Order: sequence, then structure tokens, then C-alpha cells
Amino acid sequence: MQQNIAFLGAGNMAQAFIGGLIANGWNPKQLWATGPHLEKLQIIQKQFGLNISENNQIGTQAADIIVLAVKPALLKTVAMEIAAIVQKKQSLVISVATGVRLIDLQHWVRNDTAIVRCMPNTPALVRCGATALCANLNVSSEQKNSAETILRSVGITIWLNDEDQLDIVTALSGSGPAYFFRMMEALEQAATQLGLTAEMAHSLTLHTALGAARMALESKESLATLRQQITSPGGTTEQALKVLNDGDIATLFANALRAAQQRAHELGKLFGEKNHHV
Repeated sequence: MQQNIAFLGAGNMAQAFIGGLIANGWNPKQLWATGPHLEKLQIIQKQFGLNISENNQIGTQAADIIVLAVKPALLKTVAMEIAAIVQKKQSLVISVATGVRLIDLQHWVRNDTAIVRCMPNTPALVRCGATALCANLNVSSEQKNSAETILRSVGITIWLNDEDQLDIVTALSGSGPAYFFRMMEALEQAATQLGLTAEMAHSLTLHTALGAARMALESKESLATLRQQITSPGGTTEQALKVLNDGDIATLFANALRAAQQRAHELGKLFGEKNHHV
């Protein structure tokens, strides 16, 4: 049985979820989108055929599942605004706001609320997302399935038992698309410097990245084995990889992820210290 879902905040990520759910057969009449800008909501309504409101409480009252898709800075205000309704209806609350921890969410919408915190990434916009989820102790197995259904509409999902691991996920898959974009930028630039046109370099770079990812997804071999299979002794690939390894690429990425993880931890801690028990 399909439940009513309200997306509080109707930005790109919320629209990705809405589009994914409808593509998977969800009835748009059981979906709500709320936000402060009526014209934007009307465009979304015209595109998807769902319900809209400028009032978060109206959307919350109509729904069984609430997806908090507002910016982290607005989350406390929105959460406290809907807290009484969530408490009365015993709704499931799903947060996709970066860095806002379960303890703070629980404080704002009351401690016995079922809450799932998620870390999706921007490829969700093209339904190739990778999302990690973490639930508090009030979330039932049925509610976990509901949360997973929503997030799986835009890509793959994994469950974490330790909320602190979300900082690692933020560093890996949350920020990760930017690392790949940066690598592709560098490859494209190098190829043009060697003599390809910008258009050639761009197309070949993107399709090489896509092809490598698809090969890795469809193969049962490890990444190391796949790399070795196209690295002939004395060949061109071996020479290129030698340069990367001499530059200690593994340590560079380890340091990059560690820096992002640390920053995610700091932001979550600062946000909690600033807002908790206020």
C-alpha cells in the first residue's frame, strides 16, 4: 500500500525523489511538495501532477512520511514548526540535510519520533545516486523499508549502524562526484595540450569514465584485477600508471577523504553545539 509522502523543501534533490517515485509507479496524488515560492511549486505541480502548498504544516498533516529537504540552516525552524503534527500522527521523518545529527533532529521534533538520516549525492538527479541511511531506535523495520523505497528511487542505498560513518560517506560518495569531475578536467586539459580539440578531449574523457565505471559494475573482478588486465608490461598504460604511483596518488586520495571526513565531523559538531538544547 502506497503511503502519502510530503517533501518539505522543493529543490533539485526533492524533485529527483519525486520524479524517481513517479517513474517507479507512485501515485502523484499521494505526494506533496511544500516551499515558500508559489510560482516554483506550480511549475513542479505542472510537471509531476502532485499536491503543493506554501504551508509546511498542511503538507505534514496530509502525509505519513515527511522528507526534510530544506537547507541545514533552515532545518531547526521547519522541524519545530511541524513537531506537534509529527508527534500526533507518529509520522516517519527522513532528513537529507548534510551534517545535521539525529540527536538534534530528535530534540527538535521530540525524542520518540522515528527518524532516518540520509546522505544522498548529486548523481541522484540523474537516478544514479548512492545514498547511505542511518535510523534511530524508534524506526520500525516497516519504516526502514519505506525510507529505502524513497531513496532507491534515485539509485543504490546502504544502511549504516553507526551514525559517525555518515561522515565517511560524506567524504566518499557525497563529495566524491567532485573528485571525479576534477580528474576528468585534468585529463581533458592534458589531452588538449597534447593536440586534441576540446570537443574530442571532452567526449573521449566522459565516455572513458562512463565505460570504466560500467565495466567495474558489471564485472565480478576486483578493481585491481581490472586495472591489471589493461596494463601490459612495457606498454603505454604501465608508463602512465608509474607516473601516478610515483606521485603517490593513493596517499593523496587518502588525505583528501580524511580532510573531508574531518570537516563533516566539525560541521556536525558545530551545528549541534550551536542549536542543541536551545
